Amino acid sequence: MSKPSNGRVALVTGASRGIGRALALGLAAEGFDLVVNDIARQSADLDAVAGEIRDLGRKAFPLLADVSRKDEVVRMAGEALAQAGQVDAVVNNAGILISKPVDDLEESEWDAVLDVNAKGTFLVIQALLPHMKARRYGRIVNIASIGGKHGAPNQAHYSASKAAVMGFTRVLAQEVGPFGITANCICPGIIVTEMGRTNLADQANVDRWVAITALRRLGQPEDVAGPVCFLASDASAFVTGQSLNVCGGINLS
Repeated sequence: MSKPSNGRVALVTGASRGIGRALALGLAAEGFDLVVNDIARQSADLDAVAGEIRDLGRKAFPLLADVSRKDEVVRMAGEALAQAGQVDAVVNNAGILISKPVDDLEESEWDAVLDVNAKGTFLVIQALLPHMKARRYGRIVNIASIGGKHGAPNQAHYSASKAAVMGFTRVLAQEVGPFGITANCICPGIIVTEMGRTNLADQANVDRWVAITALRRLGQPEDVAGPVCFLASDASAFVTGQSLNVCGGINLS
């Protein structure tokens, strides 16, 4: 059962499926209205998520934009403010993964992953910071990854992009703190999503990940929602510049 409106609006990028969808629905259940974003080819799925949010009694504003393109991000930010009136929390979830070893990695593939995962996070925040600073309030939650801390073979560019997000967030937190804005990262572990299945090619891989995870199971998208809702809320008002592992204890192995 969803809670009554909390008067806040959250923007979630990459919200049409997987972790992004779970985060949008989790925030809606906690009383947030939602601006949900994804790229054009995900428009049908994004509209479906918006419908689910409305079924929970919250407002939903689906907006299409490629977060790696500044012109589209600036347009999206303007439309979000025009339609929703305000943006209190930004959840940068949009991300891609192209699995390849370093010696086979094309420059264009490196650029594509860094452009969405790292530059996209920067562009969305930059577009909305003036609004948050003017209101002297904001909650920024960037979805990084344990891959940005530990890395994995065939994911050097992905790991680099997520490490960049964590470093960026630590500096951002110091810059925006005086304006009442917090900035934190969530670092998911092995989550069962379309992208997460890159690490789950066969049952042997599944068994290996389960065996080295303290909770002895893989993560579900909904497992990430609770920590994000906390960091997007006033309950986390004195938490900033942090990178929280949400990985079932896989980082302990």
